Amino acid sequence: MSERKRGACLVCGENLTYYPKAVEMECVFCGKKELSHASCEKGHYVCDACHAKKGIEVIMEICQKTNSKNPVEIARKIMEDPYIYMHGPEHHVMVGAVLLTAYRNSGGDIDLKEALEEMKERGSQIPGGVCGFWGCCGAGVSTGIYMSIVTGATPLAGRSWGLANRTTAKALEAIGELGGPRCCKRDTFTAIRKAAEMTAKELGIEMDCPAEIVCAFSEENQQCLKKACPYHR
Repeated sequence: MSERKRGACLVCGENLTYYPKAVEMECVFCGKKELSHASCEKGHYVCDACHAKKGIEVIMEICQKTNSKNPVEIARKIMEDPYIYMHGPEHHVMVGAVLLTAYRNSGGDIDLKEALEEMKERGSQIPGGVCGFWGCCGAGVSTGIYMSIVTGATPLAGRSWGLANRTTAKALEAIGELGGPRCCKRDTFTAIRKAAEMTAKELGIEMDCPAEIVCAFSEENQQCLKKACPYHR
């Protein structure tokens, strides 16, 4: 699992095959058996926990060390690590984590270590593939988790409850307007931008979000939208 392969499978690099109905599969790394909608074309299955474990460790380490106020810059640095794959559930933690980090570094009043641990716990519960099967990209949902954490939202809250949900909605709308197929990098950049806009508007915290974002990962994505993607070179 130390090398990032072109394609989707962490074992052989082949593309994933998605099934309309979940079937029982066994993770090639930990042996856990569970229902899943996806395996690679050669039948390899890697559970979300094994897929994201090393990547989440990278996310937590970088976020706790950086002084950057730019969530996109932090995300791109994380994405360069070989344990952050082209697609995968680690992005569901990454989006909220880089936003929390940029928020704190821009003057937001939070305990970053504590907030990142909460982001890790909540974001890790978002399964891979929800963008297509549930209709709510995990990168977009991660923005709502971020907003919930910084505002202290709970199911019984008032304004913060609404703000967390509206942040998710803004991110998902922008992600949906770009269309598919899924790209965890495109969706991550889009979600971060929308959440940064909401943070400035609603909380008065201005992050250093760039006016232009250029993706350096299109060669790793066999389903890249190319010129139809706003982040394509």
